[in-house]
Amino acid sequence: MKRDKWCPSEHSFLCSRHFEDKYIVHNSNRRRILSTAVPTIFDFPTHLQEKQHIRPSPKERQNMVPVDVRTTTLVPESVPTNMELNSSEMVQPVMLVHGGAGDIPDNRVQQKIDGVCRAAKKGYAVLTSGGSVIDAVQAAVQVMEDDEAFNAGYGSVLNEDGEVEMDAIVMEGRDLKTGAVGAIKNVAHPVDVARLVMEKTPHVLLVGEGAKKFANDQGIPDVPVGYLVTKFAKQSLAQIKSGNGTPTSELGGVGTVGAVAVDTDGHLAVATSTGGTSGKMVGRVGDTPLPGCGGFADDDVGAVSTTGHGESIMRFCLAHTILELMKQGKFANEATKDACEAMTERVGDTAGAITLSNKGEVGISFTSRRMAWAYVTGENICYGIEQNDETCENVKSCKRGK
Repeated sequence: MKRDKWCPSEHSFLCSRHFEDKYIVHNSNRRRILSTAVPTIFDFPTHLQEKQHIRPSPKERQNMVPVDVRTTTLVPESVPTNMELNSSEMVQPVMLVHGGAGDIPDNRVQQKIDGVCRAAKKGYAVLTSGGSVIDAVQAAVQVMEDDEAFNAGYGSVLNEDGEVEMDAIVMEGRDLKTGAVGAIKNVAHPVDVARLVMEKTPHVLLVGEGAKKFANDQGIPDVPVGYLVTKFAKQSLAQIKSGNGTPTSELGGVGTVGAVAVDTDGHLAVATSTGGTSGKMVGRVGDTPLPGCGGFADDDVGAVSTTGHGESIMRFCLAHTILELMKQGKFANEATKDACEAMTERVGDTAGAITLSNKGEVGISFTSRRMAWAYVTGENICYGIEQNDETCENVKSCKRGK
C-alpha cells in the first residue's frame, strides 16, 4: 500500500490501493509519482476548495465523501476505504540528479542530458540493489565527476592560476551527519573525500591542503597534475582573462552536479560537487560544501541539492530555505520554485535546485535558461533541460546515457 496523495489542482485527496503501473502527475505546484490504477477520490468540504495548498486534517478527511472517479457515482459508505495512513507503509524509491543550471549552449545540451540520465540510472541501480541512500547519491555524483560535460571532478573549471580546486558535500537525513571538502586539488572524486570526512572525522568541513592530506591518509590517490584540466576549461579561463566571459559557475554550459535520493523507509541523502567558478581567486570556496546552501538532507522533511551563482546561494541559504517552505506546508515542487524565484528576485542572480520529500515528492526548478536533470523511480525515467519541458519513458528502453 502506498501513501495517500494530495492533488491540489483537483481539490482532492487521493487514496491509492493495489497500484500497479506508474505515471507522473504534474501541475504548477508539485510533481508526484502516482499510478494508473483507479484511486478513490474524496470530495473536499466547500470551505477548503478555495485553499488549494492546505492538507485536510484527519477530522476533515473523515467527513469527506468517497467518489468513484470512473463514474463520479457515490460509493456506498459500507465500502471499505483506505483512509488511514499506515506509519509502516513504504515510499517508492526515487533517484534525482542535476547537472548544473545556467546558460547552457545548444551544442552541449545532448551531452548534459545523456550525462544526467546515466547518473540517475547508476544511482537508482545502487539504491535498489541493497545500497544505502548515501551509496546511491555518491555513485550518481561519481558518474558526473568523470564526465567532462560537467563542472565537477574531470571537467572542473579553473581558478585564476589555471588550477582545479573543487568543493563537495554529502549529507544523510537520519542524524544530519555531514561531510564536506573545499578547495581540494588533485583527487578524481571530491565526493568520496567528503563522505570520508563525514564517516572518519569529528568534523564537517576540511579545506585546501588539509583536505588533501586527509584524503591521502585515507588511501585516496593523487591524480597527476593537469589530469583534471580539460581543453574546454582552458578556453573558458582564457575568455575570462580576455574580458569576453563572465566568471560564473555555469560558464560555457558546465555546471555543478548534485543528487538526492529517498529509499523505501523515507530515508534521504544528498551529494553535491563542483569545480566552482571559472577564473575564481585561489582558495575561493563556494556554496556547495556548506550545509543549507549547496545541499541539505533531513528525514523529517526532504533533501535538496542546489546549483547556480554560489555567492548568491550562500547569502540566501537556498537549500535550507526550500526545506523551511516545505515545513510550512508547501509541496516539494512549489517550495523549490518559490525559493529559487525569491532568491533571484532578492539578489539578482540565477539558481536551480532539485528536491525530494520524505514521501517521494519531486521538486525541480531553476531561474536560469537551462538546467539538466533526470530522475528514476520504478520502471520510469524522466529528464529535461529546458523550462517547462519533460520527457518520461521506460527506463529499460531509454537509450539516453548508455
